[in-house]
Amino acid sequence: MAEDYYKILGLEKTASSDEIKKAYRKLALKYHPDKNPNNKEAEEQFKKISEAYAVLSDAEKRKQYDSFGSDTFSQRYSQEDIFRNVDLNSILREFGFGGMGGRSAGARTYRTTAGRRTGPYATQGGYDPFAELFGGSSQYAKIPQKGQDLQYNLSISLEESVFGTEKKIALQKADKIDEINIKIPKGISTGKKLRVTGKGNPGIDGGPPGDLYLNITVLPHPLFAREGNDIYIEKTINYTQAVLGTTIEVATIDGSTKRIKVPPGTQNNTRIRMKGYGVPGLKGGTKGDQYVKISVSIPKKLSEAQANLIRSLAEEGL
Repeated sequence: MAEDYYKILGLEKTASSDEIKKAYRKLALKYHPDKNPNNKEAEEQFKKISEAYAVLSDAEKRKQYDSFGSDTFSQRYSQEDIFRNVDLNSILREFGFGGMGGRSAGARTYRTTAGRRTGPYATQGGYDPFAELFGGSSQYAKIPQKGQDLQYNLSISLEESVFGTEKKIALQKADKIDEINIKIPKGISTGKKLRVTGKGNPGIDGGPPGDLYLNITVLPHPLFAREGNDIYIEKTINYTQAVLGTTIEVATIDGSTKRIKVPPGTQNNTRIRMKGYGVPGLKGGTKGDQYVKISVSIPKKLSEAQANLIRSLAEEGL
């Protein structure tokens, strides 16, 4: 799990830009390598606070970080992305330190990267924002690393979630479109993730490609609702059917129609179970049921004849 930038700087999420800068200054004074020569623990802490400052001091990056959260942000943004247009030199020079080699991060030449970090602070092409401060990043530059994982939001119908399906999606990768066939398993539900191995971004320096993660959302259905592995449908019957009992036709998710009995004396909001007509369990789990929710319709207006009949029933204690 990626570390929380706010916690690294000892801040609340409501911190102002001035508070962010002040917190970084304080911690940079404490952990700067000039203050901690040959101290690897201080070096790593300095890198962490500098990365946190690079993100939180930039309004757009901070907005993306707050929206995505730590884990997703770290997957989407490389070190080059994080330190682009960030001038750590200027703030370090305010403390009397020599900065990071006399050039601001914003003055460097960058190349777009689709990969993760090879070392804690190096990316594709050996980029290390702390190279000049800590003596270079050659130890990281050629280490093979896995490519960046990708996320894709996929919406499917209720029927597709119940019976499974195959989908073809198109992903933009660099200068080409990659078409991928996806098999959706029976019983999948909203919130589940499907992993497609090796369909993420290419690896770096000979490393394997990343993976593709599909975030599943099941779209609403006009007739059925799903709760867990159970399917729900509503049916309305009139007052006399509820009192005397009846037989009704009920649609099922597979497109067929079944006749079920509504017993005499059925109350409003009664649920009648249709065993085994629900959603198959994911990975061999127990199959759900279908439930028919009965709504009893009470007439708002009665004819005189109907009213007389109801009065007669009332006289009989009904």
